Amino acid sequence: MTKKILKFGGTSVGSIERIRHAAKIVQKEFNDGNSLIVVVSAMAGRTNDLLKKSYEISQNFDKKELDILLSSGEMETIALMTGALNNLGIKAKSWLSWQIPILTQGEPTNSRIINIGTEKINEYLKKGGVAVVPGFQGVSETFNLKTIGRGGSDATAVAIAKIFNMDCCEIYTDVDGVFSTDPNKIPVAKKIDKISYEEMLELSSLGAKVMQPSAVQTAMMYKIPLHVKSTFSEREGTRIFSEENIDYSKVVTGVAYSKDEAKITLQGVEDKPGVAAEIFEPLSKNQINIDMVIQNVSSDGKKTDLTFTIKRNDLSKSLEIIKKNKKINYMSLSHNEKVSKISAVGAGMITTPGVTYEMFRALAEEKINILAISTSEIKISLIIDESNTVRAIKKLHKSFKLD
Repeated sequence: MTKKILKFGGTSVGSIERIRHAAKIVQKEFNDGNSLIVVVSAMAGRTNDLLKKSYEISQNFDKKELDILLSSGEMETIALMTGALNNLGIKAKSWLSWQIPILTQGEPTNSRIINIGTEKINEYLKKGGVAVVPGFQGVSETFNLKTIGRGGSDATAVAIAKIFNMDCCEIYTDVDGVFSTDPNKIPVAKKIDKISYEEMLELSSLGAKVMQPSAVQTAMMYKIPLHVKSTFSEREGTRIFSEENIDYSKVVTGVAYSKDEAKITLQGVEDKPGVAAEIFEPLSKNQINIDMVIQNVSSDGKKTDLTFTIKRNDLSKSLEIIKKNKKINYMSLSHNEKVSKISAVGAGMITTPGVTYEMFRALAEEKINILAISTSEIKISLIIDESNTVRAIKKLHKSFKLD
C-alpha cells in the first residue's frame, strides 16, 4: 500500500463537473489500494472574488478578518469534494484546519505551517477512509484562522506529506507538467519529464506558476518526491526529486520570466560599510522583499550606484520610504516600473562554460538591452524592458535548444 497526498489546484476543482472528475481520480487511486489524503484549493477565481469583495467594503480591510474571508473558499471545496467521493461510494470525511489542527505562525495572510496534528486523521485512514483537507490555511496557537499566502495549498500538501510520512505528493493542475517555459506564450515549449528540486525551486521563484517556491523548498529539505500531473490528461507529468537522479543532457532546463518587477537606482551613494544595510533595513521592516541587487563603485572608490528590484506593487511605498530615510545620502533617485525579469535555469550550468555569453549574444541579436544582471550556480537572471519579454523568451528558448 502506497501512502499518497493528492493535491488539486483551483482550476482542477473550478466547477462541479471538474470536482466530480477529480473525485474519479481519487476513486481510481483508492481502488488501487492506496492510503490517501486529498488537499484542495478554492475553486478557480474564488479567492480573487473574495478579495474583490473585501476591497468593495474597505480599502483597509482588517487582515485578521481577511483571513477568515479568504479561508472560506477552501471550506467550500472540501465539502463538495467529500460529497462527490461519498456519491462514488467512497468513505470520505472533510476536516477543517482547526479540527486537525494545522498550526501556523506569523502574520495574517502570510503565515507558515509549523506543525500538524496526526492522530485523528491517521485513525480515520486506518479505518479505510479518505481524508479531505483544505489547503492555504491553518490556525494560530490561540485557534484564530490564518492563511499562508497565495498558492499556499502546495505548501499544505508538502507539509502534510512530511509530517504524515507519506510516500509521495502528487500535484494535480491544468497543465501536463512543468514546461521549459510558459506554454501559453511559447507553443513550442517542451514538457520536462524529470527536474531536480534545485531547478524547480529556481523556476518557481522566478515566475513559473506550477508550484509555490516554499513548497518546493520543503520537499527538497525532506526529500519528498513530487509529481506534477494534469487533472485532464493521462500524460505522465513531471517528477521532481534529488539532483543525483537527473540526467543533464541539456545545460539549460528552462526559461522563466516575471513581468511583476520594478527597478530602483540610487546614484552617488557614499561607499562605506553599512550603507546598504541602512537602505534595506526600513524596506525589510515594511515587508518589502528585495530581489536582485547590483552595485557599481566609482573609479575613485568614494561613491557607488546601487540598483535593486522589487515587486511592482511595492514601488510607491519603497520610494516613499527611501525619500524619508535621513540616514542615507545620494545624488539622485530613479526608477523604472516597466521592466521584466528573464531567467535561464539549469543545473548543467555548473560544469558548462559559455552559458552567460550565449544568453547575452542571443539578446544582442534581437537588439534587446540588458538593464541588470544577477547570477548563481544554476541561474542567470536579467532585467529588460517589459515590452521585449516575449521576444526575449522566444529567442532564448530557441538558442538553448529547448523548442
